[in-house]
Amino acid sequence: MQIRLKKYVILAAGLGILSLSCSGDDEPTYEPPAPPAPVGEVVGQAKIWTTTGTGSKLLGRQDDVDIYDSTEGENPSITVDASQQYQEIEGFGAALTGSSAYVINRMDANQKNALLTDLFDPETGIGLSYLRLTMGASDFSLSDFTYNDVPQGQQDPDLSEFSIAEDEKHVIPVLKDILQISSDVGIMASPWSAPAWMKTSQSLYGGSLEERWYDTYADYFVKYIDAYASQGIEVNAVTPQNEPLHEAGYPTMKMEAAAQASFIKNSLGPTFEEQGINTKIIAYDHNFDEPGYPIAVLSDEEAYEYVDGVAFHAYAGNVSAMGEVHEAFPDKGLYFTEVSGGEWATGFAENLKWNMRNILIGTTKNWSKTALFWNLALNESFGPTNNGCEDCRGVVTVSGSGEIDKNVEYYSLAHFSKFIRPGAHRISSTEFDSSTGLQSVAFQNTDGSLVLVVLNDSGSTKSFSVINEEESFSSSLEANSVQTIVWE
Repeated sequence: MQIRLKKYVILAAGLGILSLSCSGDDEPTYEPPAPPAPVGEVVGQAKIWTTTGTGSKLLGRQDDVDIYDSTEGENPSITVDASQQYQEIEGFGAALTGSSAYVINRMDANQKNALLTDLFDPETGIGLSYLRLTMGASDFSLSDFTYNDVPQGQQDPDLSEFSIAEDEKHVIPVLKDILQISSDVGIMASPWSAPAWMKTSQSLYGGSLEERWYDTYADYFVKYIDAYASQGIEVNAVTPQNEPLHEAGYPTMKMEAAAQASFIKNSLGPTFEEQGINTKIIAYDHNFDEPGYPIAVLSDEEAYEYVDGVAFHAYAGNVSAMGEVHEAFPDKGLYFTEVSGGEWATGFAENLKWNMRNILIGTTKNWSKTALFWNLALNESFGPTNNGCEDCRGVVTVSGSGEIDKNVEYYSLAHFSKFIRPGAHRISSTEFDSSTGLQSVAFQNTDGSLVLVVLNDSGSTKSFSVINEEESFSSSLEANSVQTIVWE
């Protein structure tokens, strides 16, 4: 909250009541008092970035705070311990859907470069580090297609008509531009549907993969990975099917847990092994509310050998499902791969807090290696769409003239992606007392730097302290706001 005093400035700094900083000629701005400093000598400083629920600060750099060689203090505190390390982080980002790529690719060269630099450069931008691609069309593509479409009633068991030509129009050019900016961006690919001729429905809409085409469909994945490799693009992971329990009037395909286990153990896994494909196979790729599905796949001993991890979406259920799967199979990776904001929820503060609780702090504290939103970019009409969601929001909105609106998802991601880089590990951190409204998660980067992200989910400013070994520092965070703190 900002309180603007038009004509008079009341100074009570000596009493510690308030401090005032001037944001204009006659409009001093209230700043909350600094938290009391710990006792001891200063041994370093921590850097701070804040986004407030009011939007008054948007990834705003704050004054550094001193680190003291003491752990004494009166604030609510937590302790971080970098000697206890958990999952390795692979990245934070969104989906470069066909629609997102189209919206970005039609910008003029300078606008496009400025946007992609802002999104993917970790120094001058927010350093998004992971992308999800759709293998063929989704509900956010310009049309329906797969990479092996043939006329109705025909088949192509040798995949002689396989082609990624549709992706070469927008997805691949934009992806190459991104990789020029940040070459280590991770890539996961997910199909919404197999080619219609492989399916029980003989349509891209709904139906299941016929078992007789399992081996052929595995070859389809290999051709996709190889085709992207020929463009200089490494696909790090695939899921056998996006949202395998969902069928709709856009490209979708049902794949029950038993069928997915069978496809992985009998076709996809062995084919990758025979062809020397190192791309990870990630199971499930659907909502929190059905953890029994990935548990069933991993309980199949033969499928288990080929599966690297499990992916989740957040349209139903609770993030604790990820922790449930981790408890059952602690040696398998977990990935959060999709959620979308939209016009059904437009409040900045509430969205910021929800994203932190569930998608960023929530998934990483439940062992996720990634946290990905849905469309990277959409136009002012929430599209182009392909018979799916009509009011989903992109991480950014791009106008017809190339103007950019950075949505709440942008700032939510930024508090993680810019500071927590691929290869970092989540580290041990205690919990704030629930009465404070504070939630947090801590990481250590490969360069040794420590990162703490704190959410103040309460309605008032909170001061707190962070203890690391024999040192500590204090900070203050406005109501309904997020803070990222980085220190050596």
